Amino acid sequence: MSLQERAKAAAKNVEGKAQEALGNLTDNPEQQAEGKAKQAEADVRNASEDVKDKAKNVADAVKDKARDIKNAID
Repeated sequence: MSLQERAKAAAKNVEGKAQEALGNLTDNPEQQAEGKAKQAEADVRNASEDVKDKAKNVADAVKDKARDIKNAID
């Protein structure tokens, strides 16, 4: 997990919420849509980090199992 990427996603989400709120206050559908798009981008960034984390966990588990098998053979 990249803490830096998670922070960027959180910032993008806050930015999107603020922009959507501004659009709501000014009755500006374009601002609302842009804000929602930024929030969606943040969700995608978080999902990407989740996939990376899970892939790393699987790779670590495979390495551990391979090491266990090697030790059992030796």
